[in-house]
Amino acid sequence: MINILPGPVRGLMSISLYALNTIFWVTPLFGFALFKLIIPVRTWRRICDQALNWFATSWIGVNNYNQHLFSGIKWDIQIADGLKKDVWYLVLANHQSWVDILVLQRIFHRKIPFLKFFLKKELFWVPVLGLAWWALDFPFMKRYSKSFLAKHPHRVGKDIEITRKACEKFKSIPISVMSFVEGTRFTRAKHDAQNSPYNHLLKTKAGGIALVLATMGEQMHRILDVTIVYPNGTNSFWAFVCGKVDEIRVRVKARPITGELRGDYFRDAAYRTWLHNWLNDLWAEKDRCIDLIRQQPRHDCGTG
Repeated sequence: MINILPGPVRGLMSISLYALNTIFWVTPLFGFALFKLIIPVRTWRRICDQALNWFATSWIGVNNYNQHLFSGIKWDIQIADGLKKDVWYLVLANHQSWVDILVLQRIFHRKIPFLKFFLKKELFWVPVLGLAWWALDFPFMKRYSKSFLAKHPHRVGKDIEITRKACEKFKSIPISVMSFVEGTRFTRAKHDAQNSPYNHLLKTKAGGIALVLATMGEQMHRILDVTIVYPNGTNSFWAFVCGKVDEIRVRVKARPITGELRGDYFRDAAYRTWLHNWLNDLWAEKDRCIDLIRQQPRHDCGTG
């Protein structure tokens, strides 16, 4: 019945449900975040973290139902076997749209621990959601240009320190650390400006995941390598809620975390070169995978 409604009507109804669902769940979430803040006892904070993650997981569950109700998307998902909810993961994915986050939350819902992202500092000011991300210990990163750092050298390494502190927090309860290693959403203009060597992807940035691996590598179970494809090329949030994104194809490959993936990225030049080469090879493989998924819808790209 809902599918016969005009797209904009469906979109407004879907956004309204997203908003109501968010308001409903952030109310107890803020309460537990406050209790966690004012009672600095490790055991108590661990209990609060578990409650906060439960609220967030429930919020995602209703969002997934919202997508089922209004979006009418055909999902083509092939995902690695043996995923667990009580271990740590590093999740890497290509990035094209805000919809990517909803896709990732949907495919991993109740399969792995709650996803936590590194966010731009400006996103803290997003109404309601900014405070929710803060309450859930999402780390907010401030990016500085080379020219700014040249004038303000005391700011050098601040983002690194934020990442390191976040990773220390993440050790207390199983989570999945999510990284869009391209650093920004893909557009053809950005691709051309970078002179990217890939057809469908931007160049990678390795510093963030290097810190995660150095701090938490021994604790993490596996790397989950995610490839997201929108076959008709439409991937905006408004198109998504209006039912204009008719199909989404996702492949998830599990990769081991070997000892050579861990090192001192900022002091060891040989390791830094090795990690860049490893990530570039991974991205070249992902680029080929995107071509195969577009040409052969059921192609598994070796997800296993």
